[in-house]
Amino acid sequence: MSSHIKMADQVEDILPTVAEYYTGRNVFITGGTGFIGKVLIEKLIRSCPKIGKLFILIRPKRSQDIHQRMEDMLNGPIFDKIRKDQPKFKDRFVPINGDMCVEGLGISPSDRDMLETETQIVFHSAATVRFDEPLRVAVQMNVLGVRKMVQLCKNFKKLEVFVHVSTAYANCDRPYIEEVVYPTPVDPQKLIDSLEWMDDEMVELITQQLIGGKPNTYTYTKQLAEDLLIKEGAGLPLAIVRPSIVGAAWKEPIPGWIDNYNGPSGLYIAVGKGILRSMKCDYQGVADIVPVDIPVNMLITVAWYTALAKPSNILICHSTTGSVNPFTWGEMEDVVMNFWKKVPLDACFRRPRITLTNNGFLHEFYVMVSHLVPAYLADMGYSLLGKKPRMVKIYNKLHRSMNTLTYFTVQSWEWTYSNLDMLVSQMSPEDRKTFYFDPRPLHWPTYMENYCLGTKKFLLNEDLSGIPAARAHLKKLRNIRYTFNTILAIVLWRTLVARSQIARNLWFFIMGLVMKFVKYFRITSTIR
Repeated sequence: MSSHIKMADQVEDILPTVAEYYTGRNVFITGGTGFIGKVLIEKLIRSCPKIGKLFILIRPKRSQDIHQRMEDMLNGPIFDKIRKDQPKFKDRFVPINGDMCVEGLGISPSDRDMLETETQIVFHSAATVRFDEPLRVAVQMNVLGVRKMVQLCKNFKKLEVFVHVSTAYANCDRPYIEEVVYPTPVDPQKLIDSLEWMDDEMVELITQQLIGGKPNTYTYTKQLAEDLLIKEGAGLPLAIVRPSIVGAAWKEPIPGWIDNYNGPSGLYIAVGKGILRSMKCDYQGVADIVPVDIPVNMLITVAWYTALAKPSNILICHSTTGSVNPFTWGEMEDVVMNFWKKVPLDACFRRPRITLTNNGFLHEFYVMVSHLVPAYLADMGYSLLGKKPRMVKIYNKLHRSMNTLTYFTVQSWEWTYSNLDMLVSQMSPEDRKTFYFDPRPLHWPTYMENYCLGTKKFLLNEDLSGIPAARAHLKKLRNIRYTFNTILAIVLWRTLVARSQIARNLWFFIMGLVMKFVKYFRITSTIR
């Protein structure tokens, strides 16, 4: 398959604007209550104000039905501007009761009839994003979910485009990744058939052998999903968008907005709290994080182009930053550390500090000294004070999260992006501003500062008025550390070194110099 999109017919007239295309068209969205889904919904309503209905597939929870979940989502802070500008925007939403793991998606016959007769545009973003998900569950959500969506959409009478949200790491066993669907190591149907007769213990035993060069079941099943999509979805107007590590918003809906601890978000908080002190990472490696509004704008634009231009090949677009605007983990560490010193988090465990190393032995040593030992000491203190120990549990959870990310922090990839440039060339100047998805203008230091601030505001719900108190707490922690280090140095010197006459003479000589410096500065300050 060529990485360049060939037009089925020559498009002679200028394409209508993105907002014009969405006018009056109805959209069906899966994964709408997820991170990308929320931003996608907000952007569609705000930037395409004449859009038709939005059908949102929602799975009910024990404590909430689909209408309550929809209401909670639409009352969130990212919809504040829309509530002001479009007071009746909720009238456009139609929640659809469904579940990706249920036969036929669990959609009722009446809802199915409505979707089949009224839907023109489909965005499929529902998936399990847990890297350590059991293979059976990952296949059920990420692979069979695609099959169910294809089977459903084949009956849509007005379907103009089906956009599938994949991941840039679906082919992460390749260092250079093109805008094509690569052959899978195993036929998806054969794996599905095997999982039907294997028990969970057997599946767990062969999982590592099955995924081969892939780091986890997520990337493995996302590649299988792409293969199944193009085979079983043949004849449908398909398109695929592959985001890399999706992070907080760059510009919209709110700079720095984030609603989950996935990816780097939890790590930034752990660093800011002084919990995370060592990370296995290539200091010069590229941190391919993409702000959530970039892939969302690409999704909207890819659907617009696919529906109107009708390319003969499936349009596959990479939403990544490393190939066009690289930012290394080392550069990120500098920005994040400097920010947390200026705008600290509340109630830090220790002063923020982190060491990035690609050396496994050094990392394990730092984990022992800087993570586990302080954790056990802290829990002993909590027990003595009659409080519930918690630091060892926190560190165990942190280490599990770090282990799942190590594969992505110790190496870099290169993605092609010719389809990105092609899409930009097809857009009007105004649409390029409204539906921006080219990451080249992104200023990383500013973005990272907004990202860290977003974790403080939107995840931890910390008030910015508490920053002076947080700074005072950091100073207190600094003084405690200096005092502890001084006492420790004296104890070690007196017990291990000061037994010899030479060592004692050196001790008195050093202390004499210290006293002279103290006396000198006292005199200087008195004169001033």
